[in-house]
Amino acid sequence: MLRSISMGKYISVQGLFVRESSQGKIVVSVGGKTFEGTPIS
Repeated sequence: MLRSISMGKYISVQGLFVRESSQGKIVVSVGGKTFEGTPIS
């Protein structure tokens, strides 16, 4: 499932959902790399 996250004020990433991490953040995978951030609804 594709999910979008915010990694700062101006950076957002969209990728495949990997897992939910601490404090309500989620991890997504893009091109073999993983990114953690706040979910965007």
